[in-house]
Amino acid sequence: MSEGFANAAGLSVVEGFIVVIHANRDYLSEIDGKIGDGDHGINMDKGFQMAGERLNGSMSMAEGLITLGKTLLLEIGGSMGPLYGQFFKAMGRTVRGVERIDGEAIATMLEAGRSAICELGEAQPGDKTLIDTLDPAVRAFREAIVAGEEIAAALDAMTAAAEDGWRSTEDMVAKIGRSSRLGERSRGVLDAGATSCHLILQSFAKTVRTLLAN
Repeated sequence: MSEGFANAAGLSVVEGFIVVIHANRDYLSEIDGKIGDGDHGINMDKGFQMAGERLNGSMSMAEGLITLGKTLLLEIGGSMGPLYGQFFKAMGRTVRGVERIDGEAIATMLEAGRSAICELGEAQPGDKTLIDTLDPAVRAFREAIVAGEEIAAALDAMTAAAEDGWRSTEDMVAKIGRSSRLGERSRGVLDAGATSCHLILQSFAKTVRTLLAN
């Protein structure tokens, strides 16, 4: 059997997202409060918790991702609800009906999620947004898979690139969103969206490694 895990057994990926956002709710709002509204963690946690209530144990990873995405679209205001909502919906729909999630499927999921965010938000790397975390992470995972690396090694490359991208936002000037009005004053603070994206990708890698080991 090829390397990977069963879609039907992958709901823990979504459950992991819910746990990590809840655990970092206050941290995310603290970061957001420095150059934004200060409610990123609160709003994210609200939406993720609502999604958790709508999950059931018989769902596949794809079904769980779509449920999470739809919940965020409907229940979270501001920019993050639509962005993350489309992100998770795109990921889930890409692998709906796929029985086994291998490295190619993961790469395709991540790329679909990135495309959904870019189409909606029009952010580019360097704008001090979650794209600064997501784009290098997705590219690193794809490059590792193309190079013939196993999924675990590709996940390592992904999380390393995500962390570098996330940390790079601290020295950026915001070009999109409410914080862009601060100009140079937005420099010196990590972006909240880039931070939540980093946490989500870390959680994804951790859960997938566990699924691969089972």
